[in-house]
Amino acid sequence: MSLIELRLNRISYSQNQSGAYAMILDEVKGNRKLPVVIGEFEAQSIAVALEKEIKPHRPFTHDLFKNFAFRFDIIIKRVIITKLVDGVFYSSLICERDKIEEIIDSRTSDAISLALRFQAPIYTHEHVLESAGVILDQDNLPQKGNVFDEISEPDYQDLSIQELEKAIQKAVKNEDYERAAQLRDEISKRNNNT
Repeated sequence: MSLIELRLNRISYSQNQSGAYAMILDEVKGNRKLPVVIGEFEAQSIAVALEKEIKPHRPFTHDLFKNFAFRFDIIIKRVIITKLVDGVFYSSLICERDKIEEIIDSRTSDAISLALRFQAPIYTHEHVLESAGVILDQDNLPQKGNVFDEISEPDYQDLSIQELEKAIQKAVKNEDYERAAQLRDEISKRNNNT
């Protein structure tokens, strides 16, 4: 069975489910998108893996797993979203140690978070994309800027750059990485406009 490579496009706040996010995966050699609903913790963990400028004070579980795996010479070679059953995606981690491959079942959000940390490619099968993939009109997509695309962004216009930087430090200290990313984007936007 041939595999179709995917890449993470962005994470959007889910308008349909309170406290949930939609992780949007793009088909690398096509125009289909695979939306996967994930929780807030998973969204933050993925955002931290993508946002290199944000360093949490304590490692997330996925960072701990990566450190553990590296210590014992285990790598994740690839992630495969294997099936969709009753609205739930199932995934596998293809791991290697001492040139021996092992397949480990995983929740899809955990698999993607680990794939990002290990810089491993993400794949799925045609039947998964056929049943759950969508083709979105590019004109109706939100503009890609931050890993999070919020429904409504807080108004940071009244804050100075110094106040924004202090707010970032406070957000990171409180482990609110989503807000830290929004604040960082506001600073970047202002720097690009000057």
